[in-house]
Amino acid sequence: MRIGELSTRTGASARSLRYYEEQGLLASVRSTGAQRHYRDADVERVRLLRRLFDAGLSSRTIAAVLPCVDVPSEHTSDDAHERLVEERDRLDAHIVDLTRTRESLDALIETNRRTRPGSPQHRA
Repeated sequence: MRIGELSTRTGASARSLRYYEEQGLLASVRSTGAQRHYRDADVERVRLLRRLFDAGLSSRTIAAVLPCVDVPSEHTSDDAHERLVEERDRLDAHIVDLTRTRESLDALIETNRRTRPGSPQHRA
């Protein structure tokens, strides 16, 4: 199938599909006219890639976990698990940082509210 059909069947834009290919996450064969052609199995591959990207993973991380899918083994499964846990831990740390940032912003908003001219708490 050509890129337009793969795009329609998966909901991924043609631009995304070309990006996946550039990153080595998806492969196509080229026709004599240089058109990309994909296999039926690539529909599921793209759906998986979209789920991985939706989970916030980078293309580099996705490339690191794909061997678990492409060449399943205890080793590749363990590697993928470790990488996914690392990503979750990184995300957890980011959430903590964002929560602190939001709390600081909330404090500034409260200070602003109290010190606005016309506020009952405003001191001139």
